[in-house]
Formats: sequence, C-alpha cells, structure tokens
Amino acid sequence: MEENNKNEKFLVKFRGTRGSYPTPKANYLKFGGNTACVELTCGNQLIILDAGTGIIDIGLDVIRNSIIQNKKNPHQATILLSHLHQDHIQGLQFYKPLFEPSSKINLFGLNTNEENLKDTLKTILFDKVFPLGIEEIRSDFKIKNFKENNVIVVSQNGETNFYDEQKPDIKYKDDDIIITSNKTQAHPKSGCLCIKVQYKSKTLVYATDKESYIGADKKFIQFAYGADCLIHDAQYTYQDYINPIQPKQGFGHSTFEMAIENYKSAKAKKLFFFHYDPEYDDNKLSILEKEFSNMNENIFFAKENYEIEL
Repeated sequence: MEENNKNEKFLVKFRGTRGSYPTPKANYLKFGGNTACVELTCGNQLIILDAGTGIIDIGLDVIRNSIIQNKKNPHQATILLSHLHQDHIQGLQFYKPLFEPSSKINLFGLNTNEENLKDTLKTILFDKVFPLGIEEIRSDFKIKNFKENNVIVVSQNGETNFYDEQKPDIKYKDDDIIITSNKTQAHPKSGCLCIKVQYKSKTLVYATDKESYIGADKKFIQFAYGADCLIHDAQYTYQDYINPIQPKQGFGHSTFEMAIENYKSAKAKKLFFFHYDPEYDDNKLSILEKEFSNMNENIFFAKENYEIEL
C-alpha cells in the first residue's frame, strides 16, 4: 500500500494527559504530569485540543523548529477549549507563538454564561494575573465562542470558516478539517464540550471532563459513533468513584469502566484513557494499564509525547 503523503497525514500527539493540576514529579514521567492538551496535525494544519500546561512544549517546538529550518511561513494554529477549568487553560499565556507578530491563531471555546469568551479570558488569564494584557498580544489572535451545533471548517491554506448551525448545504473540500461538538452537562456548573475532528475520512473524538452514566451515554454514543480514535476521560478507578468516605460521583469525570462502555457502544476503533487523577502515579497507572490493556488490544493509556497516525 502506498504511504500517505506528508500533507495528508492525521497525526495525534499527547502533550498533557493529567487532570486537575500538574504533577512535576519523578514518579509521573511515564504517563506524564502536564495537564490536558492534545496536538493534532491534519495535513499542514495544527489543531490543539485544550491549553493545559502541555501546550507550552508545542509552542517551544514551533519556535525551535522555525529557527532550525529557517521557516519563513507564519505560524498558524487552531486552539479548541473544551471548557474553562484551570487545568485546561493554564498553559495558554505561555504558548510562545502567541506573542510572535507573524502568528495567526484562532481560538474557539465553550463559554456557557452567555459572556464573550474573549472578555472572560481577558479577566482570568491575562490582564489581572499576567504581565501582559490580552490587547498587548502581538499575533493575529482571534477568539470566538464555540457552542454545540456550531461547525468550524479549516482549509489547508489556513482559511477558517465558522457556521452557527450545521447545514447540509455546506460545501467541503476533500482536505478540509471539520470540527463539531457535543455538550455534556455532567461536569459541575459550566458543562463541557466533547469535540469531534474529521479529516480525510478519519475521525477523532475528544471527550475530556465527561462523566458518563450506567448503560452508556446515548447522546454521546450517537456523536462518537464509528470514531477511529476516542480519547475519553478516565480520571477515577471504580473504587475511588464509589468510595463511601470521599465519593467522586458527580465530580464530572468517568471511571475506566465508563470509558470502555462508551467506546464499545460507539463502536470506536481505538480508545485512549485520558485526564488521570493527579494522585495516580506511574506505579498505579502501570498496574491499571496491565489490567485494562490486556482486555482489548485497541485500548490504550495516553502517555505524554506519545504519537500515533490515524
């Protein structure tokens, strides 16, 4: 079989796999201590899922590679925020390309209080808690609210179109990147977006901070059905989830068993557990990996800097 051209590949790289807060400790190196961030390369376009501390290394690599390869093309990226909890946005201010004048960065995210997302980020990430205000960012940085039923279409030349509702008459090019979402209300207060990225007949579904139900989540199953890759929240073991002293039910996160149930019901091809509890070190996750990965050859534990091609 002829190998795909480089500009047609759909690459997935885990940059931050941890939930709640970073864990910069020696016994967290195997699975990773950075918070939520997944890097997608769809053709020649960069798509970033969430901006936890894992996004920082993406930015450093972009700058480093630009210098080494003497690239003159401006940096382009699309950043998608599932929600605004701290562990999903805390790396954004340290994404170096954001402050390069030639960069073109589009950010889309869930903001459930009917407020303007730019105004919210201005308050919680920049003006009051960072040396630079959001208006001082030197790049071409656009921020837009992203809601369920919106459609984002990114072309290979970087042109980005945003549609308020899914419409059957939208004309897609063969190499367009199609981004849609499904909102879950299980996460406390604000809700969270599960994000679907489609490129070249391949589909990835990113479902972080999602608490499922007994018997699977039917709305989500329909959204994720047939995905080539399902990245699913698996913050807790079942024992921790139902712990009689400090139960985690209602915290907005799934167990490993919940993730598997959704994966099987959605008939996804691969499942990656994601968003590990910060109290789960490499030793505990290695034991869980042996237990769950032996159940199915297509079930994996996300590890920081691990990369696959869809």
